Parts: sequence; C-alpha cells; structure tokens
Amino acid sequence: MSLSSFIAGLPKAELHVHHVGSASPRIVSELAARHPAAGVPSDLDELRRFFTFRDFAHFIEVYLAVVDLVRTPEDVRLLTYEVAREMAEGQNLRYAELTCTPYTSVQRGIAITAYTEAIEDARVAAERDFGLVLRWIYDIPGELGIPAADATLEYALEHRTDALVGFGLGGPEIGVPRAQFREHFAAARAAGLHSVPHAGETTGPATVWDAVRLLGAERIGHGTSAAQDPELLAHLAETGVVLEVCPTSNVATRAVERIEDHPLRELVAAGVTVTISSDDPPMFATSLNHDYEVAAGLLGLDEAGVADLARAAVGASFAPDEVKARIGAEIDAYAAG
Repeated sequence: MSLSSFIAGLPKAELHVHHVGSASPRIVSELAARHPAAGVPSDLDELRRFFTFRDFAHFIEVYLAVVDLVRTPEDVRLLTYEVAREMAEGQNLRYAELTCTPYTSVQRGIAITAYTEAIEDARVAAERDFGLVLRWIYDIPGELGIPAADATLEYALEHRTDALVGFGLGGPEIGVPRAQFREHFAAARAAGLHSVPHAGETTGPATVWDAVRLLGAERIGHGTSAAQDPELLAHLAETGVVLEVCPTSNVATRAVERIEDHPLRELVAAGVTVTISSDDPPMFATSLNHDYEVAAGLLGLDEAGVADLARAAVGASFAPDEVKARIGAEIDAYAAG
C-alpha cells in the first residue's frame, strides 16, 4: 500500500476547519445558484479561478463573499450537512470540530435560534447518516471588534448546545490585538468552553504569547511563528498547548512562502504537540488527506508516524472520552492491519 492510500483509509479527526471555508465548489455552486445577486459564480470552472488567492487579505475577501451566500437557515443546514458528507465520504473522518462564525450569519438576517437549530439538525443527521461526530467552536470575527465579540459570547452562553465545545478568534491578526478579547475568553472559559484562538499565522510570536497569557489558549490555530522564539517553543512544549498546523493553508495565504520553508519540523523537534489540519480545504485546493501527505513529507514519516499524527489529533480533541476511545481503537486496528 502506498502512503497516500494508507492515509486515505486512515480514520481521522479534524480540529481546525472552518464551517463556511469547508464549502466545496459543488456546495458553493448550489448556494450561488440560490442567490445569484451575490455575484459569486456558480460555474465550477469560474469558481476555481475565483478561489485563487493573491494573499491573505484577498483570501478574506473571497471568504466573506462565500459567507454572503449563506442567507437562510436552509442554507446553513445544507452547508453543514454537505460539508459533513464530504468529510466522511472523502476524508474518512470520524470526528470534526467545525469552527463556526454565527455572528456573520446573524448579521445577514438569520436569528441565532434558527442558526443553532440548523447546525444541530445537520449534526444529528450527519452522525446518523455518515457516522461522523461533529462538535462546534464559535469564533469571534476579530476584524469586527468588540460588538462581534459581545454577540458571539452571548450566542455561546445563552444559546449553547451540548455540541458547543470551544470559543475561538479568527479573521485577520494584523491590527486586531488579542488583549481586547481577554474578558470574553475569561467568561467563555468560566462557562466550561475551551479556548482555541488563532494566533501567529500572519503575525509574530508576540501574538502567540498573548493568546496563551491573555486568552488562556489550550490549542492555538496555526501558531507557526512560534518557531521564531525558542522560549515560546519551550513554554508550549512544557505546558502542552497544542498547535493546529495547516501546512497547505499557510502557503496558500502566503503566511509561509514555500512548503519547503514550513516550520513544522522545528515545532516538532522542540517537543511541541502539533495536529495536522486543513483550515479551509476546498478554498486552498487541499484536503486533510493531502495535508497529512505534506506533513509526512516534511517530517519524513512512514505509516506508523502518520498513524501517530491521527492519534495526536484524537488526543488533542474535545471529544467525549468514549468517542476518543472508539476512534483510537479504529486507528490502532487500521495501523496494525
């Protein structure tokens, strides 16, 4: 069996993947056809060109254009269920924590109660139909500031379901200091939600330090610039703060110039716990399978090493213990076979 075939069949968990950013051209095409006035092409070839990014700022621009296609609870339900289908059938995922940004949907006229009902209906159906366990992370769109943070915290605390496990912070890092969200994260953590902000993707190690010290981060989205600070690497290794590394995404957004320059090796060599994720896979022409292959190439991994990556993701997840045990046993059985 080739390594790529082994990876394709390996049971996996995905911890850093965005709800809207997981919309494949197939899904975006259907949403664009529903809302032609949004100006997003519905032709698949045009969509592929639409998804070709010049830099991180352009990625955000395109991402928000797709966000604008999700205008009704029915759109939310379609997006969530079809993303789950592609995760399970195309990636062999058993568990995923989808980062959702309910604020942007509410701003477009979807009541938070309707939004919650839509994702929950899709979650239950996905587990029934595909055997995929979904959990939610609600993230603040950082570029929209304190009003978005206040609202996101309210959604998380006042409209919480058992499937909501984490509180995050996404969007651009430049010009969006982490400190302004300190109280929001404190309140979310006090309510039992896990802290999982983005940091150190397009900014330096200071942003990662802020995520750890000010926001109480247990896992950090990206965090690749931590490789520039030996003291920070040692702290992450000692405290067990996990970095959710998305290699293909980092190159697509120009956070890393070339895949050969990716600091994954330095992070692992320093003893930092890393998981491999795909971020916004269709938008970056990637998949979790592909990012596992990229990570295996960077780290020189064989099948056993790749299986360890899958185990690390399960271990770093916020899945219930019984789900962790079940998926861990599946990974062990697959690797042994």
